[in-house]
Amino acid sequence: MDPMQLHELASKRLDTEALACGCKALQTPSWESITDDRWQAEVERVGSLRPPDVDEPTFEEFHPNGTRYGSPDAPIAIAWYPFNRCDVYSCRKCRSVFMRYTEYGGYYVDHRVRMVDPAFVVQDT
Repeated sequence: MDPMQLHELASKRLDTEALACGCKALQTPSWESITDDRWQAEVERVGSLRPPDVDEPTFEEFHPNGTRYGSPDAPIAIAWYPFNRCDVYSCRKCRSVFMRYTEYGGYYVDHRVRMVDPAFVVQDT
């Protein structure tokens, strides 16, 4: 999935339904840890931001305006970490779009999710 496709998909969100939707627990403006029991059944995988021809994508981040990984206004630049390791999901009910990746540490596995705000999708980096 490229930035334009991600932006277009996220722009189809139905705001009135999102307020009462079961996926509300996933509607986070910045990266948040999410356990499997909080993952919602109405959310389905619709694509990937992972580069198909790269075995090990970069861990470099893209923050030209001084944001950080956890900033709710951090740009969504799919060529950069952690977006380059994400799958994309959409809610069947309200059409909210989410990115999800897994952080692997020495002794843990941490699934993280961030809702896609189309205003923060960067077209070219």
